[in-house]
Amino acid sequence: MHNIAEGFDAGSNPEFIKFLRYSQRSCTEVKSRLCAALDQNYITTKQFEDIYEQASKTHGKVGGFIKYLSQSRRGQRRTKNQEP
Repeated sequence: MHNIAEGFDAGSNPEFIKFLRYSQRSCTEVKSRLCAALDQNYITTKQFEDIYEQASKTHGKVGGFIKYLSQSRRGQRRTKNQEP
């Protein structure tokens, strides 16, 4: 969430996309940490599966947003009043 917020204020779609990719990497990091938490018995298998699935869905949705921004407004600068 913080990567997305920081990237939104970047001023251009290519810069925003860079931060969206950081957000995707954070999703992957969460999944990696979940594996460690499960191995150490800090979480149950059900908790692992639920959170892992949510991280995967989030990664995919961010990827879809990246694709949309890349195809629809390539290189355009955004003003403060424009939606991403």
